[in-house]
This record gives sequence, C-alpha cells and structure tokens, in this order.
Amino acid sequence: MARDGRLNRYMMPTALILLLAVVGMTGYSMFSGDDSSPDTAKPGTAATAPSSPVPTYEPPRDWTDPERWSTLPRGARSDAQGKDVGFPQTLEGALGMLVASNSTLVNPGHTNKAEQLALYESYFSAADRSTRLRDALELAGGESDARLRTDWGLPAGSELPQGSYVRAHVIAYKVIAHSPTEVSVWLLSRVTTKAGETKAERGSYTRSLAAVRWEQTDWKLSVSAFERASRAAQNQDEPAIVAPGDPAFSPAGWTAIREAS
Repeated sequence: MARDGRLNRYMMPTALILLLAVVGMTGYSMFSGDDSSPDTAKPGTAATAPSSPVPTYEPPRDWTDPERWSTLPRGARSDAQGKDVGFPQTLEGALGMLVASNSTLVNPGHTNKAEQLALYESYFSAADRSTRLRDALELAGGESDARLRTDWGLPAGSELPQGSYVRAHVIAYKVIAHSPTEVSVWLLSRVTTKAGETKAERGSYTRSLAAVRWEQTDWKLSVSAFERASRAAQNQDEPAIVAPGDPAFSPAGWTAIREAS
C-alpha cells in the first residue's frame, strides 16, 4: 500500500496554531504527535498513509472495546461561518466545542485557508484576536493548501479534483484538568485524505494539546488557557497514540467519542 509521510501537515489543530501565532513559533512537535497506519477494516479506521521517518502505528486486527465512551453535546446553533456554537458551561460542553473546533474539512471549493479563517471567527477568544493572529492563520492555511497541491502533483492554485478531500475529526480525549471556567485536554484525531474519486483514502492519527476558557456565553480557544495546559501537561505522561479498539487504548487514558444524534 502506498504511503505518504506528510499527511498531518495539511491540518493543524486550531488550539496549537493559536499558541504558535501569538506566543511564538515554538515548534509543532512540542505539543503534538502523530502515528499512521494502513487500513485494518475496523471501526474508526480507514486506509492510511504514515508519516516518515517516524514509526508507523498499525491498529490490531482484533477489536477490544474501549472501557470509556462519551457522547458530547452539539452547539445550540450554527453561526455565520456554519460552525457549531453555543455549548453548555459543562465539561462535556467544553469537550464538544473542542471537537467542533478541531474538526475540519478541505475539498473542492473550500480551502484550508478559508477553513482556518472560519475557525478564527467562530472559536478564538476576544482577548487574543488580532490582525497578527488572523494573518498567521491565513498564512498557515495557504501554505498547507500549497503543500497539498505539490504532494498531489497539481498546479499551484488549481482547483482540487472532484471527490478529493482532507478531513480531520476528533475520535477520543483525555482530560488534563478542568474547572467550571477552563478545560484542558489531550485530543486524539484522525486525518484522512483522498486525492480524487478513484484514489485510495489515506489517513493517520495525531495527538494534540488543547485548552478552552468560558467567556460570557460560550467556550473559546485561549492563549492563557493553552499556556497553563502546556505547563500542566509537562507533569503528566503523554497518552500513547493508539486507536479505539487497540488493547492499549483504555490504559492510555483515552475516552472514545460517540457521534451525537
């Protein structure tokens, strides 16, 4: 099976971009990791393309049911960007917002640059909003779009092929700390790509640190919350990057996410 080691370059967790843009360009590997695997035809997995030269991760063929599952609330409404907002002031509400803000889609007619700007408008703290941050997100999104076209052998600035996409969605979490006004977690996400209708889907897993703060009526991504989360995470072992169904998933501390109805 063909493999592409650059898969997770196409989608960066929005909480991480917040820190990189505002606090400083400190390096992606400080707060996240990725492992990749081929398709195992098990729940929650798809045909994949691992990063190279990092070690690859292959989910086992025998499914082991996770010990912990969670169904998280959706936002009360959609905003002008089409994003879910209006999450309840609960731990589950904060987790629901983190899932929404770290779930992204790029396809024909919708670039990663547009996606990052939409996430900025919907989810970033008013205290951290700035022209510098918006420009950094726009630049990061544009660079990701350019890398995608280069890797797929497409002309610069061209439209993506029909049936192609890059998707990121959160499949599990591990809480680091929480209070009524602030929540920090590790997120386990799955990134999948398809270069066209006749192409094989490829994917990998990525782990990222995220934090949100309650602001007036909703949860928001916050630089100060992220800084506190990164300090707290230094005192804990990072959870292993293992898919739901792997016997190591529950011992790593992950809670699997069920889709809300």
